[in-house]
Amino acid sequence: MEYALLIFHDDGAELSPQEIDDHPRHRSWLAEVRRRGVFVGGQRLRPGHAARTVRSRAGDTLVTDGPFIEAREQVGGFVLLDCADLDEATELAALHPFAALGAIEVRPVWSR
Repeated sequence: MEYALLIFHDDGAELSPQEIDDHPRHRSWLAEVRRRGVFVGGQRLRPGHAARTVRSRAGDTLVTDGPFIEAREQVGGFVLLDCADLDEATELAALHPFAALGAIEVRPVWSR
């Protein structure tokens, strides 16, 4: 089953893509999920200030600059894993370096 790991971090503690890629714990984590054959994909997201939020209600569309929720922690990226179960996905999320820097939400993906 596929699981999305939504990576939350403090929006004020922005790391560059190069800093993340070069971080030894990140490289180790990526090697582990690839070794297990569960890594499907993932990507960093640009900071929340680069986002737009779109709402459509009763035929009207409201577009606002910025993330959906005004909070210190923002979604900074996502990873898609194909794990045996929620326990394995949770175990791998706990090993991810951002579990110590922010938070990771593990969410099952609807199958097609």
